Amino acid sequence: MAAPTSVLHGLESTYADELSDLVVPWQGAEAPEPRILVFNDALASSLGLDADALRGAPDVLAGATPPDGAKTVAMAYAGHQFGGFVPMLGDGRALLLGELNGPGGRVDLHLKGSGRTPFARRGDGLAVVGPMLREYVVSEAMHALGIPTTRSLAVTATGRSVMRSEPEPGAVLARVAASHLRVGTFEFAARREGQLQLLADYAIARHYPHLTGRYLEFYEAVVDAQARLVAQWMLTGFVHGVMNTDNTTISGQTIDYGPCAFVDAYDPYAVFSSIDHGGRYAFGNQPGVMQWNLARFGETLLPLVAADPNDAVPAVTEVLESYADRYGRNFADGLASKLGVTQLDPAVADDLLTIMRDNGLDWTGTFRALADELRGAATIPDVLAPWVERWRGYLPDDVTAVADAMDRVNPIYIPRNHLVDAALRSATAGDLGPFETLLDVVTHPFERRDDRSEYAEPASQVFTEGFQTFCGT
Repeated sequence: MAAPTSVLHGLESTYADELSDLVVPWQGAEAPEPRILVFNDALASSLGLDADALRGAPDVLAGATPPDGAKTVAMAYAGHQFGGFVPMLGDGRALLLGELNGPGGRVDLHLKGSGRTPFARRGDGLAVVGPMLREYVVSEAMHALGIPTTRSLAVTATGRSVMRSEPEPGAVLARVAASHLRVGTFEFAARREGQLQLLADYAIARHYPHLTGRYLEFYEAVVDAQARLVAQWMLTGFVHGVMNTDNTTISGQTIDYGPCAFVDAYDPYAVFSSIDHGGRYAFGNQPGVMQWNLARFGETLLPLVAADPNDAVPAVTEVLESYADRYGRNFADGLASKLGVTQLDPAVADDLLTIMRDNGLDWTGTFRALADELRGAATIPDVLAPWVERWRGYLPDDVTAVADAMDRVNPIYIPRNHLVDAALRSATAGDLGPFETLLDVVTHPFERRDDRSEYAEPASQVFTEGFQTFCGT
């Protein structure tokens, strides 16, 4: 084992200390030639970290050398994967280095791809450059879009060759999260005597401290956070791809960008993940899947809500049933904002979505084109013209101000699948240039850049029809 290093100061370990039965102390694998590929200076600064020192310690960011005084652990959790319960999952290729407690609150610093742990099952515990860079660029794009998400601090090449369908260069992602507490964490703790209330009290203190001891209201807070999150996914055209309960956070952040993608043409049935054979996690299914996941979460909390199941079940069910209205309000409000109005007749909104679906209109580009049409600066498809006349009836006289407001919420640039795919292929081959350009563009999603117009264009139909995403394991 490499000697600990003091490059990361102030790491705490409240989760490992208070819930020791839900973690396993562990050490990352050796990294023969660690080298930082991409580093998030702005995030490091916001966390009060010494960016220069970290850049000089790639072995720490690869997991090969533990930070001085850190209690590095693999976290245990269970989960429903594609609807089937798996009682033991956990961090099979990840480590929680510890927690940073700064001006923005407590956050986890976590590694992904740092080697096998006792939870690795049949996996090798490693990760490769492409999927780690995918999580980096997509999570940072989501942050720039204002969507709650884990953040990416660095991707570090390990110098190890990792076998997938062919040998690929190994890499480790260092990410930051409000916490890594998941619905699956509660599913694990609920089946271990004495752990559920400890976990719930910890989660409340960390994320909802105003709800101490109020477990039903805690459940409601998580339901509300996830309803808001999924509405934002849908409004942005984001497809998570693997919405298992172990990928559903208690904080309400997006986590685990494995086989994720964005829709170009609006299609509720869009599926990109190579492992989602039945379309369970298709784009349009995401709101309903999240309610199903939250039902599993509610089941774990029943003993804390009330001693008598006849009291607990109706109370939890009532909160769960409020999810649809919460999601619907968030989506409707967000769609109205994208269209520059405070309120919109639901029938008018539904008609727009129907036109977009039936004609394969680009989700991101259509909303920007509508704003430009108000300025007289764009030609909309003929199929939209009658709908636009109805929409104009909801707008005030100053349509230029409306268009400007729309531009503030409708991105020009998202991580288009064909651009991400091309950038990752180049990076795997050793050329980070396309990745760095893509990262720069999608982390400034609302700023029109005439020299980057190709980044606003959807993929060709040929690309889209054959495109799949992979978990990278």
